[in-house]
Amino acid sequence: MNWQSITFDWNQARAFLVTAEEGSLSAAARALRLTQPTLSRQVAALEEALGVTLFERVAKSLVLTDAGIELAEHVRVMGEAASRVSLAASGKAQQVEGLVTISSTDLMAAHILPDILRELRDKAPGIEVKVLCTNSLSDLRRREADIAVRHVAPDHPDLYARKLREAPARIYCARCYLDARGGKLSKADAAGLDFIGYDNNEELVSYLRAFGLDVGEANIRLGSPNGVVAWEFVRRGFGLSIMADEIAARFPEIVPAFEDVEPVTFPIWLVTHRELHTSRRIRTVFDHLAEGLLRVEPGL
Repeated sequence: MNWQSITFDWNQARAFLVTAEEGSLSAAARALRLTQPTLSRQVAALEEALGVTLFERVAKSLVLTDAGIELAEHVRVMGEAASRVSLAASGKAQQVEGLVTISSTDLMAAHILPDILRELRDKAPGIEVKVLCTNSLSDLRRREADIAVRHVAPDHPDLYARKLREAPARIYCARCYLDARGGKLSKADAAGLDFIGYDNNEELVSYLRAFGLDVGEANIRLGSPNGVVAWEFVRRGFGLSIMADEIAARFPEIVPAFEDVEPVTFPIWLVTHRELHTSRRIRTVFDHLAEGLLRVEPGL
């Protein structure tokens, strides 16, 4: 190893990493029990020693630059190694504990993850889980989450992804909605039906047309960006919507809306950072999620 190439102080690197993780100088100072000016000087000293800008100030927030993102990945590995040294010295090296943030859609968080997380609590009681509910793609590289359940493959080589399976989905409605229209529907009825929107009506219309339905945004008169709320509207008989079979099957009052529309499938990906291979807590949660999501019954 070229020891002379190491030109920075570990305390400065730690100050940078904690600031990146906590999102602000004040929060990082509290975490390290330092004054904010002291922490700020350490971060500035690291920037000067390395000759790069690590943070940009946007409004009242600090945002990592590209150089900061890249450096954070390396310093995080150092931090994990330092933690393992401390744990080994204290005899706690075999314990799996700490916070892991999981990103998923609100519908999956509400209806699929609870059973899986209950088992995780028994397996690894020292792990704290925070579930970030979002219907958009979380930027794992900017540390919004440690693990994400996604329906599209990630497009960045620094992320590790595993495709678990293809999940079937159909167009569903409440039984009362169907009964009020004679007990059955076909594609020919689509133009006169009500659909429940989620976040992007234009995108929803494109999905519905992929099912072969002649509909437009005028068919979507009610919706919510919150998937759980939108699904509740479906359950209350306000209209139809696309739903994964494995979620719809949990509601006996819900039935497939059309007799002549075939289901489609969508992929389920599990995505995480490269430190999957160096963080035991992330590996434990990732593997448990993969096992649990593979066991989910498809429903119909």
